Amino acid sequence: MSADTSVPKQREAGLDDFGSWLPDAVLRDAPAGIAFLDTDMRFVWVNPALARMYGRDEADFGGQPPGAVWPAVEATRAEAALQRVLGDGCPATETFAAGAGGSGSAVSGGSAVSGGSAVSGGSAVSGGSAARGIPGTRTFHWFPVHGPDGALGGAGLIVVPGGAGLATEDALRRSEERYRALVQGGAQIIWVASPDGEMLEDSAEWRWITGQSAEEYLGSGWLDSIHPEDRERVERDWRECLRTGRIFDDRFRMRTRGGAYRHYDVRAVPIERDGKIAEWVGACTDVTSQREAEEMRARLTEQLSAAALRTARLQQATSMLAEALTVEQVVEVITEVGRTAIGALRSAVALLDAESLRLRVVNPDGLAPAGPDSVGVRLTLDTPSVMTRAIATRRPVLIHDPAEMRRQFEADADADADGAVVRRFEDTGDERSWVGLPLLAAGAPLGALRFSFNRPRRITEEERVFLEALAGQCALAVERAAMYEREHATAETLQRSLLPDKLPLVPGIDLDARYLPVTRNMEIGGDWYDVFRLPDRRLAVTVGDVMGKGLQAAAGMGRVRNALRALALTDPRPAAVLAGLDRLFSATELEEQVTTVSYLVIDPETGEGQAGNAGHLPTLLLTPGAPPALDPAEAGTPLGWASPRRQHAFRLPPGSTAVFYSDGLVENRVRGLDAGLDELVSVAAGATDDLLSDPGRLLQYLLDHMLAGHEQDDDVTVLVMHVPAVPAVPANGTAALEHSTVQPWVQR
Repeated sequence: MSADTSVPKQREAGLDDFGSWLPDAVLRDAPAGIAFLDTDMRFVWVNPALARMYGRDEADFGGQPPGAVWPAVEATRAEAALQRVLGDGCPATETFAAGAGGSGSAVSGGSAVSGGSAVSGGSAVSGGSAARGIPGTRTFHWFPVHGPDGALGGAGLIVVPGGAGLATEDALRRSEERYRALVQGGAQIIWVASPDGEMLEDSAEWRWITGQSAEEYLGSGWLDSIHPEDRERVERDWRECLRTGRIFDDRFRMRTRGGAYRHYDVRAVPIERDGKIAEWVGACTDVTSQREAEEMRARLTEQLSAAALRTARLQQATSMLAEALTVEQVVEVITEVGRTAIGALRSAVALLDAESLRLRVVNPDGLAPAGPDSVGVRLTLDTPSVMTRAIATRRPVLIHDPAEMRRQFEADADADADGAVVRRFEDTGDERSWVGLPLLAAGAPLGALRFSFNRPRRITEEERVFLEALAGQCALAVERAAMYEREHATAETLQRSLLPDKLPLVPGIDLDARYLPVTRNMEIGGDWYDVFRLPDRRLAVTVGDVMGKGLQAAAGMGRVRNALRALALTDPRPAAVLAGLDRLFSATELEEQVTTVSYLVIDPETGEGQAGNAGHLPTLLLTPGAPPALDPAEAGTPLGWASPRRQHAFRLPPGSTAVFYSDGLVENRVRGLDAGLDELVSVAAGATDDLLSDPGRLLQYLLDHMLAGHEQDDDVTVLVMHVPAVPAVPANGTAALEHSTVQPWVQR
């Protein structure tokens, strides 16, 4: 060995005839790493290129085995290769990542073991990756070195950085084949574009799917295979990404070889070199199955949502119909629920008059201005229409477009000699599809429910089931409402027949009264008022209330009112009349029936009289010069409750007013009785003198203020009695009250 580093003289044992000048003169500056090892597998000579690969000086290798100067993994593989080369006398080639080892091995003309895999006469990749000739990969060529006599003198080594040889090329080819198979198996299309977006390289996958030729595909021709509805958007977004350098991520439909369109997700990324975009690499993935699955899920979700909405609508209809008492209210609920649930343009309900065989449309605004079922058409069972067909067949009638309308009613149209029906079905106005549903009660037709749409539409099975259920609810509600209306009309007629048509004209007293039945639930109550002259020309005034609603309350009110008149004609004293009503009530009325009465007998000429009260609300007294006040006399018990009836003296001076009323004026769901009475006094205190002198205006004033802001939930009865002022009446006159007890048998 020589210490001269300028021209190293490395150990040359076993190579005397080779000449010491040759390695230094010829191989020292070779770009590849070169070394010679003796039969003991020790380095005899290395060039600077090989030493630099391992970060050492050439002198470090002299006389050393690979294990002393190389990493353990590479040294182990080198010794294994040396043993084979020296033992078999055959060259070997090996490729692996520098400094990592175990990345791959190859042998030529023999076999090699790398990372536990052996390949004969080819190349092998250990760990599943092939050397691609990228920086950091080295190929080792081992070969035997023979002397002049042909004897084996050692082994030579050439190390080529970056990989080379058949093994690397074969590994690269296999990797590309696997990558292509993976791309094709994943329904992907790989493409490369220039910085300005022009396709640079042919894409066999693209052409195989689209049927385009290479000439048609290259440049911007690839855009021709995109769906016309997507092309403008895709081209715009692609140009924007080219301008900004952002990743292109989009989805579009692409025409296939057979002419159909499939959905593809496309993603392209820019490849930069030296700070500039050198090219774009993109991949298109077929997502048609995924898109179809998404659309199917969306449709199922929409159907489930629609079904849930329809179920909620039916529940809503049930709740709303429970409060709908008139036929009009029922129709309003049904048409609104049905129209919003299925998106109808119009909806209408027609009821059948069994005697005239005509249909009465409850809500004419639910029909079209023009067309076969227009507002102006008088419908009978013989009139061809969606509703009459539903009633006649007692089955749903579903017509999805005007042509179907004409086909369904063509026979009926031909039967019309003057052709009027034909013209009716030629013009359907703005309606394009229809649904007719019969309204059946116990199998008998009540009428029909009709929906129309402004576009051709086919009703799904789920919608049909919903509409039939809605029609069933409508029929039951209409039948109930019709019965209720008949009962209400009967009760209202009875009640109004028992109230006086007009109040008597009495000199010296002004009278006005008002009865307001509750309209929210249409129930008739038992309120009444009455004013009549007695044989002695005095005036009897009464206000009463039979608790309860409907015919029973109205009938009870009639019995009590008529009995009071009869008793008053015999003995008009309040105590006697109330006692007689107690006996009558106990004999004829139910124990749970509660009836209250306020009764007054007054002389119109003097304003003096007597009053009695059986559990009724106190009279409101308005006296000039004094604040409004409630009659302080004890009210007593309702009729039928055994107790001696009391009466008290009553005086109404000129200019004074007495107001009789029922509990509907002062009490409601949010205002208690005591609060209502206090409010009545407060409201009366605000009345001006001109109101106090006019019973009609005063009555309206009290109604407006007491009922304002409150929903009326009970009948309201108010009777106002006013004694006009005369000059002789003192300004500070007050109503005087005296009390006495009268047994029913006492005569006047």
